[in-house]
Amino acid sequence: MALTAADLGKPEDGWKLKLYTIIFEADTKAGRRFDQALIVAILVSIAVVMADSVAAINASLRLPLNILEWFFTLLFTAEYVARLLCVRHPWRYALSFYGLVDLISVLPTWLAMFFPEAHALIDVRVLRLLRVFRIMKLSALMSEYQMLGQALYASRRKILVFLSVVMMIVIVLGSLMYVVEGPKNGFTSVPTSIYWAITTLTTVGFGDITPKTDIGRLISSLMMLLGWGTLAVPTGIVTSELTAQRFTQKITTRTCHECLTEGHAADAKYCMHCGGVLPTYQRDGGSMQS
Repeated sequence: MALTAADLGKPEDGWKLKLYTIIFEADTKAGRRFDQALIVAILVSIAVVMADSVAAINASLRLPLNILEWFFTLLFTAEYVARLLCVRHPWRYALSFYGLVDLISVLPTWLAMFFPEAHALIDVRVLRLLRVFRIMKLSALMSEYQMLGQALYASRRKILVFLSVVMMIVIVLGSLMYVVEGPKNGFTSVPTSIYWAITTLTTVGFGDITPKTDIGRLISSLMMLLGWGTLAVPTGIVTSELTAQRFTQKITTRTCHECLTEGHAADAKYCMHCGGVLPTYQRDGGSMQS
């Protein structure tokens, strides 16, 4: 049963609501500008991390790189704190996927400040790259994002059955190759033979293990040909689901104050996940409506 406005209380108002709209609502003008600026900052910070990993650049530009690292660390820390302050349930955001990514991306630098031995963890900063996926919140891509997600979700059982068949094929043929080739030709065990079967079926073919007998080469040839058709199956499954998807409502980036989920229709009044009251706002102006 959906919760009512009385059960949840009125949405946050004042500066928290304005800050929430800018940070979480990409459909508003201010929200779009914030997301675009955030993406630029993420990309530049990743460039700094990549440059810092090059020994020659690090030796000649160590001080500027350290200054830039601390600048981005303070910037992303302030953004993380702002997100916690403007949501109604801070722990829900802190324990969400992007909340954990936000925390992990800045934590190594602070840890290295107090525990020098933790300096090696600073390379974990590259996790900031995951935050680039927030571009998917932009309204221009939201419908496509939702369509792809629903197609993958609808295809999960078919793909699971397909993977099960593939696993049976590689186990059977891998075991057969162990019997045909044997340890003297590199097939030292059944797991090793299954590894060979997987690399052959997927047409990767590292070449570290190769059949030497005629029967073994025949089985390999059949697996290579089978691999061509096998790789096309999951593509066809997802494509058919994408074709079947039909959206009659425009999807927005409106975020529920209660559960922080996104992707609600433009005219929705309640969250489709928890039943919470959705905030209303002017898309172009960025100001909230009463």
